[in-house]
Parts: sequence; structure tokens; C-alpha cells
Amino acid sequence: MNPDKKEIVDWIDEHQQELIHFLRTLVQTPSDNPVGDCYPIASVLHEQLEGLGFDEVSLLKVNEEEVKKAGMISLANVLSRQVFGSGEGPGIVLNAHGDVVPPGLGWSVDPYGGEIVDGKMYGRGVAVSKSDIAAYTYAVLALKQAKIHQSLQGKVELAFTFDEETGGELGPKWLLDQGLVQAEQAIVAGFSYSAVNAHNGCLHFEITTTGKSAHAALPHTGCDAMEATSKILNALYEHRETLREKKSSVPGIDTPTLVVGLISGGINTNVVPDECKIRVDRRLIPEENEEQAEREFRVLVQQAIAPLEGIHVEIRKILHAKSFGPVPEDSPLIASLSENWKLVMKADGDLPINGVPLYTDARHFYEKGLPTVMFGVGPKTLEEANGHRADENISLQDLQHATKVIACTLYDLLGGRT
Repeated sequence: MNPDKKEIVDWIDEHQQELIHFLRTLVQTPSDNPVGDCYPIASVLHEQLEGLGFDEVSLLKVNEEEVKKAGMISLANVLSRQVFGSGEGPGIVLNAHGDVVPPGLGWSVDPYGGEIVDGKMYGRGVAVSKSDIAAYTYAVLALKQAKIHQSLQGKVELAFTFDEETGGELGPKWLLDQGLVQAEQAIVAGFSYSAVNAHNGCLHFEITTTGKSAHAALPHTGCDAMEATSKILNALYEHRETLREKKSSVPGIDTPTLVVGLISGGINTNVVPDECKIRVDRRLIPEENEEQAEREFRVLVQQAIAPLEGIHVEIRKILHAKSFGPVPEDSPLIASLSENWKLVMKADGDLPINGVPLYTDARHFYEKGLPTVMFGVGPKTLEEANGHRADENISLQDLQHATKVIACTLYDLLGGRT
């Protein structure tokens, strides 16, 4: 390890307790989405960054009408830009989200406590992705405090957003569309044991089937919307089997998927139902064309109810998340990240590079043409961290390691190494 990187790594070790306290404060600030009341945590984070001495820190409140339209109560984005040297070098943005799914049941600790047990911090959002906010912040702070910072050239932006659980349209996409993010490459929330260079896309549909109500004693006088929906369900489940024949070439991504996640309908037990609604999640592998997939879906649904008289169906697309990647494994961003991962982790093998079947905010940066990689704090899999489940946690050692890897990677990208 060269002397500059050793200084950076040593600084992070010396400030471990401050890093942990920073993260615990975020975990102890509720930011469930839904319900999406996320201005308070943005305000707390803004205050934290100002207290740490970052040069430019902005609390950017999003228009109230847009926020409500997105199904949230309040929202702001936090953006900080740290300039190194003249600022003429490369620009890198680090993005993580602070909104979280509600805690649900089954916790053995307070989901908002940030408790530490056996070297792990527990709490809702600690893995997805408040720990990434903390790691990114202290990685940049380490560079800012190091004696060698004057030899670096470029800009690092911390873009912390709070609507990932509802699509990221008013978070990273909003910042990018407004021209507020000025970077040329992006590192986005992820895990410590792989670099993610691709992920699935996703389409969400709501299907409303409408018929005609009737007394249950005279069902022939009505048009049963529930029965019609069952025809649609059968067609969708049969189609799901054919999707398994499509295989992605990206490691970590298998096949397209289809899940019917919600169903509601009917008036009462003794009434022929006049309406039934279902919501469908259709995951797209990177090789798929989303427009073709949507056309295929709509034709399938219409054909399923075509033989039924008195039935009308409406198909509403409620979400379209585009696929991300794959970003070339030999890109300077991934190459530097891989080298520093081996250095910090003292690993014999290379950093695994793969895709994931999720969809994330990484896609917004990729759509704008930025080389993007997902890397952050956490174990080998989301399941190990109990992400979106009770007793979500991260290892404090992973928190330290990820912070060091990010800091050393930023050092390389800002010209510390030619």
C-alpha cells in the first residue's frame, strides 16, 4: 500500500467511532416509504454534513405537488460537492438512498435503535442503504482531511436521495434532469463482496377487469369479473413458464420473472363481483426489449378474456424501470475498485463482478451515459443482511472496509495514481 493510501486508511480507522455514530443517527431517524415522510431525515443528514465541514451542502426540497403525486408526504434531496485542487479533473458522484421499507414484524431489537450486537449494527435501513450514505460520506471526508488532498484534481458529489422505494424519479432522476449532478461516472449503493455492473428492468401493471353485478341466486344475469380475472391469471402463469426458457448472459441474472403480487375485488359473498383488480411485477433481463415485452403482455391479457361476453379489461402501466448495464468489466471505474478491494480486503482472488435481479437507482445514472457501478456496505447477499426483513443488519467491519475501498478508489480516480 502506498503511503498516501495508508494515510487515508489510517484516518478511517482513527475515526471509526464517529463513522458508527453518524450511521446510528441515520438509523434512529425514521424514513419509512411508504408513508414517505422523508424531509425530516434529509434535514438531519444536511445538518450532519455541514457539521463535518463539507464545503457545499444543499438541501433541495422537491415540489409538494410532485411529491404527493408520487404517493409521498414530504421529500428533499441532499447534494454536496467537494472540489479537489482546481476542480479540473474527473467528476464522480456517489449516490445512496435513505428511504426504507416499513419495519414489519418479527424484530428482536428496536428497528430504529441502531443497536450493536456481536459486531453488527441492527436497524431498518442499516443495510439498504443508510450504511452506504455513511461510508460514502467518510470516504470523501478521509480524502478531504488527508495531507495529500491538494495533489488531487476533480470533484466528488454526494447525492443522497429518499425515494428509491418508489422508483427514484424525484431523487436521482430529478437531480440529473435538473443538471444538478455534474459528474462523469457514478458509484451507487451496493454490497462489499461484489461489484454490480448490471441489473434487471421492471414493468408493473394494474389490470382492472369489469363485469356486471348480480344476485348470487341468479348468477347468469351478471358478468363475473372474478371469473374473468381467473382466466387472465391462468394465462399469466402459463406465460411465466415460457419466460424460464430465456436466459441472460450476465452472471448473477438468470431469467425474466412474473409475479402477481396483489388482488382485490368483489362486493359481498352473495353478489356476483363486478370488478377485480390485480397488480403484476414483470422483471426484464438486460437483453430484453421493454416495448416488446409490454406488447406481449397486453396481447396475452386481451386474448384471455376475448371469449367472455360483457367483460371489459383495462391495463395500466404504473412503473417502468429500465435495465442497467452491463458496464464493461475493464472500465477504469471497475478496474480501480477491484484493485483497491483486493488491497483493503487482503483477498487472494479478484472482486466478483456480476448483475443482480433487482432494479435500483443505478439505472438513472446509466441512462444518462455515466459509467456506473454498484458497491457499498454489506455481506455477499441481501438475504444475509436481512434486507427488507426483520433484524436487518450490517457488520461494522464491512462498514470500515467499504469506506476504505471507496476512499482509495476516489484517490485513484482523482489522479493520485496516473
